[in-house]
Amino acid sequence: MQGSDIVMGGLGPSGSYFKDYHATGSTMPLVDEKQSYTLLSVHETDGQTIMLFQRSIQSCDDQDFHITAQPIKLIYAYGLTDEISYHGSRRGVKEVNLLNYRPKTALTNAKYVSAIVDNIAVPSNQTYYHCKVMKFPTLNTKHHIYMVEPVIEHHDIVHHMLLYRCPSFVTEPYDKPCYMGDTGDACFMVVAAWAVGGGVFELPEDMGIPIGGENSDTFYRLEIHYNNPNEEKGRTDSSGMRLYYRPITHPQQHDVGILSTGLLPFDHLQYNIPPKATQFHTYGVCNTTVFSQLVNPLPDLQVFAVLLHTHLAGRKVRVGHYRKGKQIDFLDFNENYNFELQQIVSLGNIKTIKQGDEIAVECTYSTTSRSGVTKMGLATTDEMCLAFLFYYPAIKITTCISHPNTTFPLLNTSYQMTEENPTLDLDEIAEYESLLKTIPQIQMISDDNFNLSFYKNGTIREMMKTPTVTCQNTNTASRLCTHWFVNPAGMILLLLWIAIM
Repeated sequence: MQGSDIVMGGLGPSGSYFKDYHATGSTMPLVDEKQSYTLLSVHETDGQTIMLFQRSIQSCDDQDFHITAQPIKLIYAYGLTDEISYHGSRRGVKEVNLLNYRPKTALTNAKYVSAIVDNIAVPSNQTYYHCKVMKFPTLNTKHHIYMVEPVIEHHDIVHHMLLYRCPSFVTEPYDKPCYMGDTGDACFMVVAAWAVGGGVFELPEDMGIPIGGENSDTFYRLEIHYNNPNEEKGRTDSSGMRLYYRPITHPQQHDVGILSTGLLPFDHLQYNIPPKATQFHTYGVCNTTVFSQLVNPLPDLQVFAVLLHTHLAGRKVRVGHYRKGKQIDFLDFNENYNFELQQIVSLGNIKTIKQGDEIAVECTYSTTSRSGVTKMGLATTDEMCLAFLFYYPAIKITTCISHPNTTFPLLNTSYQMTEENPTLDLDEIAEYESLLKTIPQIQMISDDNFNLSFYKNGTIREMMKTPTVTCQNTNTASRLCTHWFVNPAGMILLLLWIAIM
């Protein structure tokens, strides 16, 4: 809640009530000194309170949230009476783009393929990865996947799902635990992704993820991460994804690819995050200079959406974009990362990666409540630092991640953290973080046939401050005023149920 811009209102025995608030933490919000919102109407029908209100896009009030063309998170809560009190579990969150709203496609006789596990037994392990390698029904011509719908049977244990396209040498289906030495472990070309808090993802109308045609014999691997912290026994699950597809009707429709970037997420390289750290930063880099060795000519990559991913200790994720050694932009950033809300974010505009550009993924963690080291690994209690970039036109490179050269002598002699002695003091934590950032970075690049290339040319450059909104308080403010509810029917579920906080 901290930093949220909130309105509370309803229709009580004495009529309507409505005020502008702001949140300083997980406590009762405070009334704004300046009331920037105007109530237009409020009524109740069948126990549902519907409010319509407006505010200038730029209110020039530090207690209000600055609305931009980027997606934002809307929180909502409601009560059962007109007494303003704690809402309990009657709350929710949704990510929307208020200034780049795009209505969802109405599905009529839509065709889809399913990648779903069938009543598998989930073991009592805290962390379990299940993989199903399968072939989809044959499509003689190339089609485009335009929408991905998660099918989640048990939201309490399904942590994330990834659907990968397999290399040509994967020719047999199976349905079993992941990473047991099977050939399907080489399937790493991301086709679709879902994580906790995500929903349906729909691609722009002129884009799609290619399926079928000459690739009709391709196998796919569905990977589901089950997080079972209570180690419950006897659980079964049938979760997965539906992939809606359609024929390609226009030559200007783009093939979409997904590039995995960030920090190599395996613990055998001994990248440990110390306990008791308020803010600890990790970095992964992708230098596209080497792409030309695998793809030539290399087209400009047009990034239009991003999925950021860390685990429970993650607090912030930023994806820096560099050209000729200088940062020119952020591809995406989330200064209020929430493990429970991991959604694919449509950027609202296109960001172009040119040959030779560099990408750096920075994750900020808080381990103040932990007494032991946090490893990079697959468990929810481990950590990851990844950014999945959705772009077009698709190229055969699937992964571009890095890891600091942890064989660096000083790293192994001065900052050894063991289970018996895991703690560094504040100065040592800062020095350790700085060393991990400055030692050489080893890049790993993989193509769609799982050909791996390693390069020792990765450098983590300085990242600029996160941009802030500059308020232009002019006499034309009235022209900036807009209704929040561009589509009232669609917004009712998001904000209009805010009857009582």
